[in-house]
Amino acid sequence: QVQLVQSGGGLVQPGGSLSLSCAIKGNIFSINAMRWYRQAPGNRRELVALLTPAGDTEYHDAVKGRFAITKDGATNTLNLQMSGLKYEDTAVYYCNLEYFPPGDDLHEAWGQGTQVTVSS
Repeated sequence: QVQLVQSGGGLVQPGGSLSLSCAIKGNIFSINAMRWYRQAPGNRRELVALLTPAGDTEYHDAVKGRFAITKDGATNTLNLQMSGLKYEDTAVYYCNLEYFPPGDDLHEAWGQGTQVTVSS
Protein backbone atom coordinates (compact mmCIF):
# COMPACT_ATOMS: atom_id res chain seq x y z
CA GLN A 1 0.00 0.00 0.00
CA VAL A 2 1.29 3.44 -0.94
CA GLN A 3 1.33 6.26 1.57
CA LEU A 4 1.86 9.94 0.88
CA VAL A 5 3.29 11.89 3.82
CA GLN A 6 3.13 15.66 3.52
CA SER A 7 5.30 18.27 5.20
CA GLY A 8 5.84 21.99 4.92
CA GLY A 9 3.26 24.73 4.77
CA GLY A 10 2.38 27.15 7.54
CA LEU A 11 1.87 30.90 7.86
CA VAL A 12 3.43 33.37 5.43
CA GLN A 13 2.97 37.03 4.60
CA PRO A 14 1.65 38.12 1.21
CA GLY A 15 4.43 38.01 -1.36
CA GLY A 16 6.32 35.37 0.58
CA SER A 17 7.35 31.84 -0.35
CA LEU A 18 6.67 28.37 0.99
CA SER A 19 7.50 24.84 -0.06
CA LEU A 20 5.40 21.73 0.34
CA SER A 21 6.75 18.19 0.21
CA CYS A 22 5.03 14.84 -0.26
CA ALA A 23 7.08 11.74 0.50
CA ILE A 24 5.97 8.75 -1.56
CA LYS A 25 6.27 5.51 0.43
CA GLY A 26 5.42 2.02 -0.78
CA ASN A 27 5.73 -0.36 -3.68
CA ILE A 28 4.97 1.23 -7.05
CA PHE A 29 5.37 -0.36 -10.45
CA SER A 30 4.78 2.85 -12.37
CA ILE A 31 3.35 6.34 -11.88
CA ASN A 32 0.59 7.69 -14.09
CA ALA A 33 0.38 11.25 -12.76
CA MET A 34 1.29 13.40 -9.75
CA ARG A 35 -0.85 16.33 -8.62
CA TRP A 36 -1.28 18.99 -5.98
CA TYR A 37 -4.82 20.08 -5.06
CA ARG A 38 -6.08 22.68 -2.63
CA GLN A 39 -9.32 23.35 -0.85
CA ALA A 40 -10.26 26.64 0.78
CA PRO A 41 -13.10 26.85 3.32
CA GLY A 42 -16.45 26.71 1.57
CA ASN A 43 -14.86 25.91 -1.78
CA ARG A 44 -14.52 22.77 -3.84
CA ARG A 45 -11.15 21.04 -4.03
CA GLU A 46 -9.30 22.38 -7.08
CA LEU A 47 -6.34 21.15 -9.07
CA VAL A 48 -3.30 23.36 -8.60
CA ALA A 49 -0.55 21.56 -10.50
CA LEU A 50 0.08 18.37 -12.45
CA LEU A 51 3.33 16.57 -13.26
CA THR A 52 3.59 13.59 -15.58
CA PRO A 53 6.40 11.00 -15.49
CA ALA A 54 7.62 12.48 -18.77
CA GLY A 55 8.12 15.80 -17.01
CA ASP A 56 5.18 17.67 -18.51
CA THR A 57 3.49 20.16 -16.19
CA GLU A 58 0.17 21.95 -16.04
CA TYR A 59 -0.93 24.67 -13.65
CA HIS A 60 -4.13 26.36 -12.57
CA ASP A 61 -4.27 29.78 -14.23
CA ALA A 62 -4.26 31.43 -10.79
CA VAL A 63 -0.81 30.04 -9.90
CA LYS A 64 1.01 30.06 -13.25
CA GLY A 65 4.40 31.69 -12.96
CA ARG A 66 4.32 31.53 -9.16
CA PHE A 67 4.15 27.80 -8.32
CA ALA A 68 6.40 24.99 -9.50
CA ILE A 69 5.76 21.24 -9.19
CA THR A 70 8.78 18.97 -9.18
CA LYS A 71 9.77 15.46 -8.15
CA ASP A 72 13.03 14.54 -6.48
CA GLY A 73 13.91 11.10 -7.76
CA ALA A 74 16.61 10.54 -5.17
CA THR A 75 14.23 10.97 -2.24
CA ASN A 76 11.02 9.97 -4.06
CA THR A 77 9.39 13.21 -2.98
CA LEU A 78 6.89 15.38 -4.82
CA ASN A 79 7.38 19.07 -4.16
CA LEU A 80 5.44 22.29 -4.68
CA GLN A 81 7.41 25.49 -4.53
CA MET A 82 5.17 28.52 -4.01
CA SER A 83 6.26 32.12 -4.38
CA GLY A 84 4.50 35.46 -4.63
CA LEU A 85 1.84 34.07 -2.32
CA LYS A 86 -1.50 35.86 -2.18
CA TYR A 87 -4.34 35.88 0.35
CA GLU A 88 -6.38 33.74 -2.03
CA ASP A 89 -3.75 30.97 -1.92
CA THR A 90 -4.86 30.23 1.64
CA ALA A 91 -6.14 26.64 1.68
CA VAL A 92 -5.40 23.09 2.72
CA TYR A 93 -3.10 21.56 0.13
CA TYR A 94 -3.17 17.87 -0.78
CA CYS A 95 -0.78 15.79 -2.86
CA ASN A 96 -2.22 13.09 -5.07
CA LEU A 97 -0.68 10.15 -6.89
CA GLU A 98 -2.09 7.92 -9.61
CA TYR A 99 -0.02 4.75 -9.82
CA PHE A 100 0.07 1.11 -10.78
CA PRO A 101 1.06 -1.33 -8.03
CA PRO A 102 2.94 -4.40 -9.26
CA GLY A 103 0.46 -6.61 -11.09
CA ASP A 104 -2.58 -4.49 -10.28
CA ASP A 105 -4.86 -1.84 -11.79
CA LEU A 106 -4.64 1.92 -11.45
CA HIS A 107 -4.74 3.16 -7.85
CA GLU A 108 -4.91 6.58 -6.29
CA ALA A 109 -3.37 7.86 -3.05
CA TRP A 110 -3.80 11.12 -1.16
CA GLY A 111 -1.63 12.94 1.31
CA GLN A 112 -3.05 13.98 4.68
CA GLY A 113 -3.27 17.65 3.76
CA THR A 114 -1.32 20.63 5.04
CA GLN A 115 -2.52 24.14 5.82
CA VAL A 116 -1.11 27.14 3.98
CA THR A 117 -2.19 30.50 5.39
CA VAL A 118 -1.29 33.78 3.72
CA SER A 119 -1.84 36.64 6.13
CA SER A 120 -0.25 39.89 7.20
